[in-house]
Amino acid sequence: MKRYWIGMLFTLLAAAGPAHGETRRVVFQSAGQEHTWALKDLDPGLPADWTEFQFLVLELRLSSPQRFDLRIHNANGVRAVRLAPVAGAWIRSAVPLSFLTQAARQGNDLASVHNKARPMMFINLSGTPGELNSVQEIGVVMPNPIGAPALEIRSVRLASEDPGDALLESKPLVDHFGQWMGDDWPGKATSLDQLKAAWAAEEKALGRGDFHYCRYGGYDGTKAEATGFFRVEKIKGKWWFVDPDGHLFLSVGSDSIGTSAATSTQGREQLFAALPPAELSPSRARAGGLALIAPPAAVPPAKASPPRGGGRSGSSFYTWNMVRRFGTDWSEKWIDLTVRRMFAWGFNTVGNWSDPRLGNAHRIPYVVTLRGWGIETGPMGVPDVYSPEYARNIDRAAAQQCESHKGDPYVLGYFLGNEPPWPGRESVAVDAILAGPQSALQKALKAFLADGDTAERRKTFLYQTYQKFVEAATAAIRKHDPNHLSLGLRFGSSAPPEIVRLSKVFDVYSLNNYAYTVNRQEIDKVRTLIDRPILIGEFHFGTPGRGMTPGLKQTSSQEERGVAYRYYVENAMADPSIVGAHWFEWIDEPSTGRFDGENYNIGLVDVTDRPYRELIDRAQTTHKRLLGVHAGKEAAVTRQAMVQ
Repeated sequence: MKRYWIGMLFTLLAAAGPAHGETRRVVFQSAGQEHTWALKDLDPGLPADWTEFQFLVLELRLSSPQRFDLRIHNANGVRAVRLAPVAGAWIRSAVPLSFLTQAARQGNDLASVHNKARPMMFINLSGTPGELNSVQEIGVVMPNPIGAPALEIRSVRLASEDPGDALLESKPLVDHFGQWMGDDWPGKATSLDQLKAAWAAEEKALGRGDFHYCRYGGYDGTKAEATGFFRVEKIKGKWWFVDPDGHLFLSVGSDSIGTSAATSTQGREQLFAALPPAELSPSRARAGGLALIAPPAAVPPAKASPPRGGGRSGSSFYTWNMVRRFGTDWSEKWIDLTVRRMFAWGFNTVGNWSDPRLGNAHRIPYVVTLRGWGIETGPMGVPDVYSPEYARNIDRAAAQQCESHKGDPYVLGYFLGNEPPWPGRESVAVDAILAGPQSALQKALKAFLADGDTAERRKTFLYQTYQKFVEAATAAIRKHDPNHLSLGLRFGSSAPPEIVRLSKVFDVYSLNNYAYTVNRQEIDKVRTLIDRPILIGEFHFGTPGRGMTPGLKQTSSQEERGVAYRYYVENAMADPSIVGAHWFEWIDEPSTGRFDGENYNIGLVDVTDRPYRELIDRAQTTHKRLLGVHAGKEAAVTRQAMVQ
């Protein structure tokens, strides 16, 4: 009780003190340069021992949408989180101190474990947790600053209760098209007439593209055994997909091709000049029955009455723009345009998390992501394979999902899941299982650890659990669909050798690889241990601007995004084991953040449904060369992108 009242007293004193102290301003000019302040220089009342508090409350303004690391220097180490505040405006945001002191373990894949959303800030759990009982300094650092962004901090305090986030300026930041109002760029939409002209010009220019693709996206003029379905084969030391007609095939696709890019709006209505109408919320958007929505004649002032649709949990400006583009029958027209774009740009695969109607159209190959293995509900994505109901449950899941696809020649294959977060963090996952509700998984774990609880035994238990999972799930899939490939789990970056060996049950080994070129050490490991063809499930590049952060890998400009795409894809496909690479993702993430706060500039198209030509043009060039590059007849491009 004493600790509680001490914390409450400090919170009340902080709230009753001066509204703002001296504003501290730093300019990030060089990569990795840290700026630090002693606690007394920020606020003489800040204590060194933070154990009584729950939140670090900041009032700040960042001139550019670039993430920075907040570093808390304790006597025995540094605790850090990566922050992406709403850019260009004064905000108040609270960082939960548990993000700095406790290991991240809530979630079932890497993104859900490490990404945490605040109303005015996106937080990524990127540091090593530890005590905050002897804090000495607070520091900030930006990994790769572009354009000398400035950070201003005018208040730093501790709180025992969440004070809530707030926009501290009375101006909207996002316009009625979903564009960031505080930034300008060539071609920024200023009217619906301008957008309609750009949309019409693009549609008129779309052609099939000269990629020598057959009806399934394989290469005309190549020949292997045709089985009526996609398969893999190693030919003269090089792995290939083989399409249903027997043509060699390299999979170039995009993930998350859909009609919604939703952002949370509830409690954040002040960020938006206008909101899409209620019938366009992600849960209700549908073809038919919608009026064509025109933008308001002018951006309403910040104090105007709440815009139509205000207060809902999510809105998609991209969907609103689709209605503006196509009218009430926008949905079917969007499907046709998307397929035409893929043909014109040289993409031959509809990637993970995409609108299933694109696959059902039977015009372009697609992947299927299966669910129901217990990954979504298991602690840190570990399924309860020890449950007596597990075999029955996964058999039912495979039957329900695979039976409808088993005769479809356009199915490239099945993914079982995405980025399990526990490989390499086995002890954290074991802690999550032990701290969770009673289950057969927990019971089996406790029995195993009764003979010794060590880091190695924890690994052994999870490896055995993984083996049971992949063998059972793969058997269930093949029982209900013997025709299609198992594309694996889309590991995040890397996996321990033991996990790679156990993944030999897959036809294709998939991993997501965010870097400027593929991780050769990881590719060589897979090739040595199991010699399976490899599919890159995710990669991307972005640049800061338009209210968006650059994503996981940054380039200095939109032009350099295209350069980075060429270098990455061509050099990946030059490897004899790599048979595909899928870009993440089709549409930019909302500048005000998706469900978990991410707001990355990683789209092939922007929120107004206009392509990034600098990226698309380079992708087209690359896609025309991939057959020769993979066959070893052409050299991969050598120019790398500028990142600052």
